[in-house]
Amino acid sequence: MSASDSVQPGINFPCDARGARRSTAVASRAVAAALRALGAGELAQAAEAERQWRSRYPRYFRQLVEEALPLPDAALQSARAGLNSLWDTMRWTAVDGQEKSLSAALASPEGWPLATLTLRGEGAAEVQPWGVPYQGQFLQGDALLQQLLRWVEQGILESSAAKALGRCVRHPEWFDLSDRHIALLGAGSEAGPLAWLLKWRANLLAVDIDRAEAWTRIADLVRQGNATLHLPLRGPAGSDWTRQAGADLLHDAPRVAAWLRGFERPLDVGAFAYLDGERHLRVSLAMDMVMTELMRAQPASSLAYLATPTDVFVVPERTARFAQLRFAARSPLLRLLQAPLQWLSRGALFQPNVEHLASSVEGTPCGIVDSLVLQQGPNYALAKRLQQWRAIDARARGHRVSLNIAPSTATASVVKSAALAAGFRGASAFGMEVFEPATTNALMAALWVHDLRTDCAPSDPTVALAHPFDLVTDQSCHGGLWISAYRPRSALPFAALLGLLRPQR
Repeated sequence: MSASDSVQPGINFPCDARGARRSTAVASRAVAAALRALGAGELAQAAEAERQWRSRYPRYFRQLVEEALPLPDAALQSARAGLNSLWDTMRWTAVDGQEKSLSAALASPEGWPLATLTLRGEGAAEVQPWGVPYQGQFLQGDALLQQLLRWVEQGILESSAAKALGRCVRHPEWFDLSDRHIALLGAGSEAGPLAWLLKWRANLLAVDIDRAEAWTRIADLVRQGNATLHLPLRGPAGSDWTRQAGADLLHDAPRVAAWLRGFERPLDVGAFAYLDGERHLRVSLAMDMVMTELMRAQPASSLAYLATPTDVFVVPERTARFAQLRFAARSPLLRLLQAPLQWLSRGALFQPNVEHLASSVEGTPCGIVDSLVLQQGPNYALAKRLQQWRAIDARARGHRVSLNIAPSTATASVVKSAALAAGFRGASAFGMEVFEPATTNALMAALWVHDLRTDCAPSDPTVALAHPFDLVTDQSCHGGLWISAYRPRSALPFAALLGLLRPQR
């Protein structure tokens, strides 16, 4: 896949021998490096030589998980190898057109230092109690606990997630965040926690795109809450500060890192920026640049991510058996109807979600689910894997890390894909639930607070983990993807067909 032909200053793919900048070579090289660290040299060679990366990348992403499952120490080395490959390969284009490494760009930010503007909330001073908006209700207390139990019984979220959210119900004092300084990269993201943090007295450092309309919306939200929000200015505020507000991470990551470092305190840094196509991989690396610099400057800083459910995961035995049972319980009529479709597709349709049980490092059974969706593409997959790699690495170095799988959510950036939008509407027929953004925001904001406050979750680096993957799969709100009878992409065409027949809401 070719990157944009016009190269602007900032983070870019390297030029190949023909002068083109392609994401495919970068992605296959990073995955190959991660596979080699697992001792899978032949697979690594195949990944680098793959000519149809766009359609075949799921094979290699799955192997990253399968090969690392019995090797917890190697899993950490694999994550570091993948990160090192990306950092060594990607380039930073200076204003004068010269290219340098990402590390060199961080060491010498270009342009004037970013200034700071501070906004303060004018709403009620009390911390607003947490709750979850869901299907026209605002669930709190016992009603919320009952809904969490129903979601566990339906396989929509893991019991570890329900337990964590239950702790949030029992500890309302956790939500007074006046003692935390939280940096949001992609502050205005539809899937991000900004709206909740503004109600919990947090001290926020907000980074978002340099567009006046984005900052006008953020300022309106700040005014209604009780938080303090600091934002970067590229120049004098003037009569309309929104025209100078913000910074584009693709082009300004070193300046953003320097601005945040200037607050001279440990920060809780959340990565929430999203862009389409190859830009998502670039902006994810830009966020990684900022986070890496802040961890170096302030070792007590913590990291936070929203993991996608559309990836490859090791899942608990109970969840794996649930998926197997659902596949085995198909009616004779359904099997009869599916058989010719499976034959015509050469086995691509209606594949079992969990083909067999594997053994964890402790010898207990587990399953591997592959929920990668081809429509999201290999750049999206690598961007999210990059975040997993950094989370695993940072935790091993002693940083607190919150990485929780968010459910499929009907955000504008997702449903603008006609295939995914239709698939979402038909997902319920396959036992999956797609959440509204407000529901996801509430759940994931609370899990982040939980991970900052508790000493009994994988986010705490002093908690022993049997495998680095435990950080990724614990507290998962996967929306039912893990217990589906079918591998999601093998059923997506029919979910989309059902969705097309259902009216849009």
